[in-house]
Amino acid sequence: VLDSQYGTYVWPCAVVLAQYLWAHRRSLPGKRVLEIGAGVSLPGVVAARCGAQVILSDSEELPRCLQSCRSTCLMNRLPHVPVLGLTWGRVSPDLLSLAPIDIILGSDVFFDPKDFEDILTTIYFLLEKNPHAQFWTTYQVRSADWSIEALLYKWNLKSTHVPLHSFGADKEHLASSSMPGRHTIEMMIISLAHSEGT
Repeated sequence: VLDSQYGTYVWPCAVVLAQYLWAHRRSLPGKRVLEIGAGVSLPGVVAARCGAQVILSDSEELPRCLQSCRSTCLMNRLPHVPVLGLTWGRVSPDLLSLAPIDIILGSDVFFDPKDFEDILTTIYFLLEKNPHAQFWTTYQVRSADWSIEALLYKWNLKSTHVPLHSFGADKEHLASSSMPGRHTIEMMIISLAHSEGT
């Protein structure tokens, strides 16, 4: 049984998202990046090592996850990377005072369906403040019944599927895991669905 604070584990989705960042490393210097639900922060660390200005975040209710973010930064010689407690679906002073961002990262944040709307509420808030930003996210297919399509429509968001083979992440060893079972990983980019005429 996994610890309830599963942000202390490197999930296969984090490796796939890190691979996407590495494949796009030349576009990252100077980009302002926020990782949500960062946990051990592999994607955020890769982005920072590639020259992005990164902020890491996890739930303010999970101090062990926030400490994990800080520890990962220190181990990777990134002591300047800020770590914020941002809880999905909750407007906080830290969320309101965030500097402009270009890219939001989230690996395996679509884990529990009860959190899906809170996640997309937060993403919508961030994209409204940063209309040209994008949410780069990887997720593990856990159930054919889980979908965020209706929530994307509700929050005026659109998604673009990113094929794993397009960035060399379709190799089974890349997202291998000590957890039992096969892991089907998908990636999408979520952005604002602008209304016609804008």
